[in-house]
Amino acid sequence: MADWRFLRRWSEEELAQGLERRRDLGFNYDPAAPRPAEAGWRRFAAETPLARERPGPPEPGGAFERAWDAVERYQFSDPRIVVGHFDPAEPLEGRIMLLELRALGFRFLAGTRVTATRRESTSHQTVHGFRYDTLHGHVECGWEWFLLSKSHATGEVRFRIESEWRPGDFPNAWSRLGFRVLAPHYQRAWTRRAGQRLRRALDDGR
Repeated sequence: MADWRFLRRWSEEELAQGLERRRDLGFNYDPAAPRPAEAGWRRFAAETPLARERPGPPEPGGAFERAWDAVERYQFSDPRIVVGHFDPAEPLEGRIMLLELRALGFRFLAGTRVTATRRESTSHQTVHGFRYDTLHGHVECGWEWFLLSKSHATGEVRFRIESEWRPGDFPNAWSRLGFRVLAPHYQRAWTRRAGQRLRRALDDGR
């Protein structure tokens, strides 16, 4: 089950140990199995325009490259809701990420593994992204994609989040109930602020 605390943080040593404990964990759902809505699965997608470069492929040091650096380092995440703990020296694909979920003074640690990455470029657009899937003990079951794209025709850079999830593993009954009540609000706020944080990072870096 997810580790949890109230009004107390984990030390760097405890977080490092938490990452190591999750390296051999499997997923808390079967990614190959059907995920029907009647079984509680929900789909979500949101896309945010971030910036505009000159038309064509991404410019060296331009908005797309700078935004991707922030996405790869999980800097789009609002730390008031989710903090990502991981070893930045590890390759992105296969990386174990320990997500610290925060709400009303409570903190939960939940593990994910980056299972896929995208680095694609066609004559029309460039897309970079990564997906993580939830490990045993996560309070959700499912996956999430984070995708950064640039239209070569318009120069527009956009950030997209796609997910499919349902409630997962909870340490007790009250946390399961709280998740049902609060999760939709926090998920909408986190997604909205992700785009805002990326836009702000690009503006600050001009």
